[in-house]
Amino acid sequence: MRFILSLYVKAFSNLDRNVWILALAMFVNRTGSMVLLFTSLYLTNELHFSIGHAGIAMSFYGAGSILGSFAGGWLSDRKNYFDVMVFSLLGSGLVLPAILFTHDLVSISVIIFSYAFLADMFRPALSKGIAFYSSAENRTRSVSLIRLAINLGFSIGPVIGGFVAFYVGYKPLMIIDGITSILAGIVVIMFIPRKVVGFQKSTPQTRSESRSVYRDFDYLFFILMVALYGACFFQLFASVPQYLDKVWNYNEKEIAWVLALNGFLVVLIEMPLMALLENNKKIFRFILAGSLCVPAAFTILILGYGALPVVIVYTLVITLSEILAMPFMMNFTLSRPPKERQGEYSALYSIAFGIANICAPLIGLGIAAIYDFNTMFYILITLGIINALGFWFLKNRIEPELKTEELVDAEIPEN
Repeated sequence: MRFILSLYVKAFSNLDRNVWILALAMFVNRTGSMVLLFTSLYLTNELHFSIGHAGIAMSFYGAGSILGSFAGGWLSDRKNYFDVMVFSLLGSGLVLPAILFTHDLVSISVIIFSYAFLADMFRPALSKGIAFYSSAENRTRSVSLIRLAINLGFSIGPVIGGFVAFYVGYKPLMIIDGITSILAGIVVIMFIPRKVVGFQKSTPQTRSESRSVYRDFDYLFFILMVALYGACFFQLFASVPQYLDKVWNYNEKEIAWVLALNGFLVVLIEMPLMALLENNKKIFRFILAGSLCVPAAFTILILGYGALPVVIVYTLVITLSEILAMPFMMNFTLSRPPKERQGEYSALYSIAFGIANICAPLIGLGIAAIYDFNTMFYILITLGIINALGFWFLKNRIEPELKTEELVDAEIPEN
């Protein structure tokens, strides 16, 4: 017990104040972020869209995410990332409620696209902020603190969203999400200094002297694998709620509790685990283990025939995947580039998840609409195994490279 308590103390020690403020802003924002979790149900249950049309509409979230991430990365390398964060939070909060005033597929898709574009401009700016406010020694924990705040919000948000959807309806969720985005923007404005000491806008000259992300072929393959991982993992939000609703007759409250368990487990486990693992340089072994958990989780789910204990075990395994893979993916993204390219690298990382957000509903709900959910899961299990093989390939390429760099650094004498 004393060892576990010491891990919790270590996990939250020696982190920059501004990382804590960013975590607070993310908690406020994500507590209200129920749109991705319940929009597909809103489209099918209230607006009576088909599953296929709902999947098309939700895929526009990924398209907006890709372009928004690219724009956010481009701006963060050229402007103060503080401004990008504030614009993103306030803009996305103002756009989302417009979905309440339309009922056709095209208009809803445009609104979802616009919301995602503005919301995901935030990701590269946030990544650059984390890189600035953290050191190599505590970067994984800084990333995990932000993820803890996000998942704590997600553990509360789905429960609130499920009860609101069940007792009141889906429309108030859009208003709640917009308000919390604006409140998060206010937190950033009030508590994080805009003119941070050491902020330097990169110039064309400094960028030309460093390697472009588009010439870093190992990183580009990593991004491809991250996108494939995300497309499989995001079935937790894209197709699994529909599976539980349509096949096993779970209601919104029950689905909300299943999704909330995911966030609660991340909050409980990830930070102390990262405190234990953060000094381990062989990060790809954890990414590989996390990727293997995805096909394992889907296998458990389809063998359980809708039984609640099995759904809980599925949630445990898919959450373990997230805890092992995502912090170390982000650490690799922040640690690999030079400072003048951090926005560029972070943008591609965010774009990978944008691609995943496009593919997740199209692959999941699309296959389920044409065939059935079991066929969907068999295909996802196959893709998950391919994904794990891709990370195994990267592990064998990049970890020897990192070890060589450490040896070279150790041979350089101090001045």
